[in-house]
Amino acid sequence: MVKVQGKPRVAIIGGGISGLAAAKELRDLEPVVFEATDSIGGVWKHCSFRTTRLQTPRPDYEFTDHQWDDRNDPTFPTHTEILNYLHGFATRFDLWKLIRLRAKVVEVRFIGGGGSAAGCFTEMWGENGKAIADRPVWEVGVVTGDSDSVQRFEFEFVVMCMGKYGDVANIPRFPDGKGPEIFQGQVLHTMDYCKLDQEAATRLMKGKKVVVVGYKKSAIDLAVECAEANQGADGEPCTMVIRTLHWTVPSYSIWGLPFFLFFSTRKGVSKFIESYLAWKLPLDKYGLRPDHPFLEDYASCQMAILPENFFAEADRGLIRFKRANQLCFWEGGVTLESDGNDCTKLEADVVLLATGYDGKTKLTSVLPGPYRGLVVDSSGVMPLYRGTIHPLIPHMAFVGYIESVSNLHTSELRCKWLGSLVKGEFELPAVEEMFRQIREEVDVMKRTTRFYRRHCISTFSIAHSDGMCQDMGWRSWRKTNWFAEAFAAYGNQDYIENGRQEEEDDE
Repeated sequence: MVKVQGKPRVAIIGGGISGLAAAKELRDLEPVVFEATDSIGGVWKHCSFRTTRLQTPRPDYEFTDHQWDDRNDPTFPTHTEILNYLHGFATRFDLWKLIRLRAKVVEVRFIGGGGSAAGCFTEMWGENGKAIADRPVWEVGVVTGDSDSVQRFEFEFVVMCMGKYGDVANIPRFPDGKGPEIFQGQVLHTMDYCKLDQEAATRLMKGKKVVVVGYKKSAIDLAVECAEANQGADGEPCTMVIRTLHWTVPSYSIWGLPFFLFFSTRKGVSKFIESYLAWKLPLDKYGLRPDHPFLEDYASCQMAILPENFFAEADRGLIRFKRANQLCFWEGGVTLESDGNDCTKLEADVVLLATGYDGKTKLTSVLPGPYRGLVVDSSGVMPLYRGTIHPLIPHMAFVGYIESVSNLHTSELRCKWLGSLVKGEFELPAVEEMFRQIREEVDVMKRTTRFYRRHCISTFSIAHSDGMCQDMGWRSWRKTNWFAEAFAAYGNQDYIENGRQEEEDDE
């Protein structure tokens, strides 16, 4: 790969939302975007069901400089509409020329030397704190198309945007002799289910005893699809097996106000939401009221907005609920163990595992040692300064590995920050100072939720954004007056670049 007009060579691994945002912000360097599949879009292309929709209105899920054509449409966009939106973004900013489809990165090697050599950790990140090395330091191994051969390319900087979802299924561990291998029916993970077309999915579930394992967004959507496939006299109910309950929200509004409004201002209010949800939803009727506060699920990005007909299908008997601490298989279905070691045998023809993905394993599978062992720290969190830079992995950035209410906005702002860093518009603090700030964030997450390992910044996203704005020389308070700062919700349009702090102060 030839160096273009003396520009440093930059690789972006992944063509999902984070990869596209990184490509747009770094496009002056003409980076190469390696996308393993035949399409951009990430999870919206490869991990979506027929009924999958965004959980927020269109204006809350758009790039600052690329609005939806129909942004006033009140319906939540389908995954197909989101893909069309992302294609429009790539076209608008001429990103297609940077993207290599069906180019799977299988290995990343560190080839730098000196103070940045693998295992030689320094006081400053990279070489004296510089983002881009003055020579190639990373070798990226890529398999293209149907080829088995690995092509190798050298880069001065790499942005990892492989994402937390897809590719590597998170499969529960089962006791010996009690796993899927003894089950006489079918077992699919959501990663496999989403590859089915509507006809195949209906055929899989119609008239079958289906068990869905899980109770997050994918599991809930699956249960509804199963119920819809089993309408009529010969229909069978779908049973959701739930280990950990999480709060769900019936719509985007609570008492006529968007629920995020209670958290996306500088004066958050949240406690009374629990009483509203308990009143609005039949949680007690079905034994679905969580024991932990709503704030814990919001703080860990585990709150799901329900499809409109979810409890309607439950009321019709087409969705049932079972609690279990442990699930095992037997020849004719699954065995559920709950508190007190009570065991229940549940007959099943199909078991669908909505148990998530192992994004960290996907990431470590391509990173070299010793960096592979640094991805997760002792607390189980990926230690990223500003959600982007690992203090001990030089000349590399990670985008898309922290979560918020709007992951698109979270990734875009971090890519703007990264673009400013790469241009040398500010310097990173010393490694120890970066770790100190990371520890403070982790402590906040630990105090807020037991599910902190998801690295969700929903409850302190504004403060997180403040720090990045200050780094870039922007005003951290983005509103026009103090009242709006205190009570108006923050959104992506508040972070349109509109001049730097020092320039505004000089006027």
